[in-house]
Amino acid sequence: MQIEGKVALVTGASRGLGLAITSALAKRGARLVLAARDGQALEGVVASVRASGGVAEAVPTDLEDADARDRLVREAEERVGPIDLLVNNAGLESIARYEEIDPLDLDRVITLNLTVPMQLVRRVLPGMLERGSGHVVNVASLAGLAVMAHNEAYSASKFGLVGFTRALRASLQHEKRAVSASAVCPGFVTEVGMFANQQREQGATTPAMMGATTPERVAEAVVRATERDLPEVIVAPGPMRPMLAMAMLAPSLGEWLSPKFGANAVAETVVGKGGVRPR
Repeated sequence: MQIEGKVALVTGASRGLGLAITSALAKRGARLVLAARDGQALEGVVASVRASGGVAEAVPTDLEDADARDRLVREAEERVGPIDLLVNNAGLESIARYEEIDPLDLDRVITLNLTVPMQLVRRVLPGMLERGSGHVVNVASLAGLAVMAHNEAYSASKFGLVGFTRALRASLQHEKRAVSASAVCPGFVTEVGMFANQQREQGATTPAMMGATTPERVAEAVVRATERDLPEVIVAPGPMRPMLAMAMLAPSLGEWLSPKFGANAVAETVVGKGGVRPR
């Protein structure tokens, strides 16, 4: 799907990866509807897009509120037009020993990372199918393809999001629909976002074997997945595909290899400095 002139709804657009994704879509000529809890920050993003000649509207939304999700889609379509591209980017992370996680935090991670994207897709999909055009990009994570210690809730939500995307794509292809879905799976991201916060606040360091990527590369992956209709894009400099393939073919070998890539050491550092609770 060509992005120019299309209406794109981006969640989690006020900070982190959302800023880079918004910028990349604006440069491609998308007409943007931006959602996040922080209305003031969202207005700043809208002002920046408009100053560059783009089209953007802010719809402050608490995505954990089901009624607010309904209002978001309704208001987006009333103010800008039918949604052609949905980018489910909003998310929460929890890094802690599982037995110490607050049950409410567990619910919040699963809700925002998995239930909310599924519900938003359910709201926009009928219109896309009726018009015969549309695309969904779910921003998942390498944690949805490979596990890391002390990351159970986040990993479960992202594995679920990848599985949902694959199943949705299969259904749409099976019925030969002109609508599709992609998953973008970043590894460790520097500068902004969850890992950048862990670097600043808990002293986490980038695993040498895995490396780290930039927000701009993740945003480019979102654009590429949309325009080329790619099923899945991994955004990481390290040799992740071979490792994932080996882990799938030989789980015991995968368990032996995984710690050597350094992700568990990151988690141990973060947990040792108090862990991460959903914000």
